[in-house]
Amino acid sequence: MGTARVYIGSPSGVVLCVDRRIKGNIEGTLFHGYEREGIPFFGFEDVLRKSEALFDALGFPHRGTKERSFERAAQRKAGGSATAERMAKVMSDEELLRRHGDLGTFVIRVQHRQHSTWQGLVTCMETREEIPFRSALELMKLIDGVLDQTERKAVSE
Repeated sequence: MGTARVYIGSPSGVVLCVDRRIKGNIEGTLFHGYEREGIPFFGFEDVLRKSEALFDALGFPHRGTKERSFERAAQRKAGGSATAERMAKVMSDEELLRRHGDLGTFVIRVQHRQHSTWQGLVTCMETREEIPFRSALELMKLIDGVLDQTERKAVSE
């Protein structure tokens, strides 16, 4: 852990803008450099699902394990594409870093997808604290902890 200069620095870097928490679920918008419009989400599971779709479309970071599905195998045999077209960046890192959530903003850089989970770095924009994570679950707990602190600080002021 440490204070860091905030950067994206990865093709798979995303900015998670959390606007509110409702009954423990986060709600907000997910931004990445390949779409101008943000992707609304509700809950950590939605963030993970939408981020996984982005990583799969980019082909980066590479999956450590292959997805298993009878449906996809049938599509490949029928001539369906197994890989997505190459995506082009439409938003610069500077533009991405100008996005902010009402409750918290996090820059997530997934470096690896091994052991069926994520490894990388998350930076809290408000505190400039950069924290490594070893799994998607650990990432969720880190974000949740920062949001708890933010809400406690807002209540005490």
